[in-house]
Amino acid sequence: MAISGNKEKKTFDTGDLKVPVSLGVIMDGNGRWATQRHLPRTAGHKVGAENLKELCRNCVGYGVKYLTVYAFSTENWSRPKGEVDQLMKLFVELFDKYDPELAEQGIRVRFSGDDSELPQKVRDVCRTAEERSKDRPNMQLIVALNYGGRREILSSCKKIAEQVKAGEIEPSDITEKMLSDNMYLPDVPDPELIIRPSGEMRLSNFLLWESAYSEFWVSDILWPDFGYEELTKAFRDFALRDRRFGGLSKKESKK
Repeated sequence: MAISGNKEKKTFDTGDLKVPVSLGVIMDGNGRWATQRHLPRTAGHKVGAENLKELCRNCVGYGVKYLTVYAFSTENWSRPKGEVDQLMKLFVELFDKYDPELAEQGIRVRFSGDDSELPQKVRDVCRTAEERSKDRPNMQLIVALNYGGRREILSSCKKIAEQVKAGEIEPSDITEKMLSDNMYLPDVPDPELIIRPSGEMRLSNFLLWESAYSEFWVSDILWPDFGYEELTKAFRDFALRDRRFGGLSKKESKK
């Protein structure tokens, strides 16, 4: 399958390559990328947002069905107000600008997080993007916006607590599945693979519940420079992983 992108024409030949159905990406390193080039941090965020478009093309080409990207965390509000304001403005500008291309690629857009703290303009863009793209069939792009894994788990617990309070269920009825069913987007499969550019070795409050059995792949390349080659390396490495889910490996089970 060949898709024309900004950088070059690529051929996505999966062959024996095992591609995750559900992929998570922590888009890290925009600020450092800009600082290295003596640019304002906001310039890094803009280039990083452009690179999300490239990632979407590559993931559609490889056949990924769910792509969850960490765009803005509940902790990111602690950054300088000017930087946060620019990020919010960027969200509004880019979704309007890139929607035609997302439509061409058949990408449905969804959002995960607590939207109550977001500016009204951003909330309006989120709702419009979700409604406009709801019937697109090729891939779901889930943008984690004002997202925190702990807050999501807390939200699920509160929903279940309300059911207990209303007498609808007993505390003893609560199961792991019930918690999963009350997460922000329970229909989205847990990520099989989580990629983090920039070399950091942590989740940073991203998909804490959903990542229980995710594989991790870290790259030293900063997010704005993360492209087709790095994604392909991640998928090749993922294909070699022995996903045991607490059981025995294939070799061990044959002994």
